[in-house]
Amino acid sequence: MSEAALSLVRVGRAFKQAQGRLEVLKGADLTLMPGEMVALIGPSGAGKSTLLHIAGLLEKPDAGEVIIAGQSCGGVNDDARTRLRRHHIGFVYQYHHLLPEFSALENVVVPQIIAGIGKDEARARARELLSVLGLAARESHRPGKLSGGEQQRVAIARALANAPSLLLADEPTGNLDPETAADVFAMLLKLARGAGLALLIATHNTELAARMDRTVRLQNGILVAA
Repeated sequence: MSEAALSLVRVGRAFKQAQGRLEVLKGADLTLMPGEMVALIGPSGAGKSTLLHIAGLLEKPDAGEVIIAGQSCGGVNDDARTRLRRHHIGFVYQYHHLLPEFSALENVVVPQIIAGIGKDEARARARELLSVLGLAARESHRPGKLSGGEQQRVAIARALANAPSLLLADEPTGNLDPETAADVFAMLLKLARGAGLALLIATHNTELAARMDRTVRLQNGILVAA
């Protein structure tokens, strides 16, 4: 049996507020296998982004365990967490967060260079991804010259550039019109499935969620099947 790409075990997270302690996650459990696509739903403020940040090692839980590709991450230092993120995890956000002074191609090359990949190999990989996403003719354009959908497709290419085993997406089509959102979502699913990635997407769009393998709801701090 293959190893889970992500396991969250009894994960807890709380925040201090003026009126007291707010418990956002109260023992959340989740397992994603390679190639599995899961939608994460729940009302605004339920803690979906917090859960994704913890799964992506951007934030530490107060309790529980995060396991990435078989490695428990609770006791690792910041440098090790950074290496795990760089080589195993890709992120796509609601807003693309592209570097405005760089071209589409350069935005996809940069994370590969940071990961130690040679420039020629990084450029070839970036061109391949942008071509698959229908952006071969736009690779020299800076983000300001691209449409919203094109910018988000560049962000998807960037997230996949280092061939992660786990892709986390937080409302990746939330800023797009319905038609563009459907197209971008379809491309994301096609690429992720083709690469055998584990994919966890937080979304309010029930139609898009229905296209995933399964859906989990964040409810009262725990994850339940939806």
